[in-house]
Amino acid sequence: MGTLTGKIALVTGGNSGIGLSAAKTFATEGAQVVITGRRQQAIDRAVEQIGSGALGIQGDIADLAHHDLVVKEVLRRFGGLDIYMANAGINTITHSAEVSEAEYDAQFAVNTRGTFFGVQKLAPIIRDGGTIILTGSIASEKVLDGHAVYAGSKAALTAFARSWAIELKSRRVRVNVLSPGPVDTEILAKLGIPGEQRGVFEKAMADAIPLGRMGLPEELAQAALFLASDASSFITGVNLRVDGGMTLL
Repeated sequence: MGTLTGKIALVTGGNSGIGLSAAKTFATEGAQVVITGRRQQAIDRAVEQIGSGALGIQGDIADLAHHDLVVKEVLRRFGGLDIYMANAGINTITHSAEVSEAEYDAQFAVNTRGTFFGVQKLAPIIRDGGTIILTGSIASEKVLDGHAVYAGSKAALTAFARSWAIELKSRRVRVNVLSPGPVDTEILAKLGIPGEQRGVFEKAMADAIPLGRMGLPEELAQAALFLASDASSFITGVNLRVDGGMTLL
């Protein structure tokens, strides 16, 4: 039997990258997985990859009505939730002097507001002894060029997690942050790194990471599994950095 057999797990942004890898790992470990994402085609592809009867729900976590829909659907199908991984996020790399209002608002709407109200809406249906995982970023602790807004939007999650770990303690719901360093996912293309510069970028990242390489989505998924499972049953309110030691430098 898997470590998550009988559990219901919801992963926002579960249609790609770290979220998809975590969703697949949760399913392999026996969980019934629900994912959300903004693009229906990507959701459909992800559901097929996850298998095990995975369910996909289309929507934008910045829209509070989306969370109401998710709550209603999860309750209707499964009667409750055991694992909530608030993973969806966006990043626009721009020097502070050039950040537009739209860029600022978009990142805080998804990364911070969407996470806060997602937990507010979903927490009541999380069963006692459940777990909440917030996907943060080492950018909240380490200064990265052009990441000021993103870093600010993610820094709030650690404060949220500590507060929620106390607010939900009577129900034994554990709340932790998973903070990735650079991870080799399709988001690199979204950041505007041309194909011909990929090698240069990867070398620069490797040189900045003590373990000498970027992380893999599967490695982040294993860390998420640790936080989702009983293996971390005495851990709450922590920020787990999975960054190859990058924050140390």
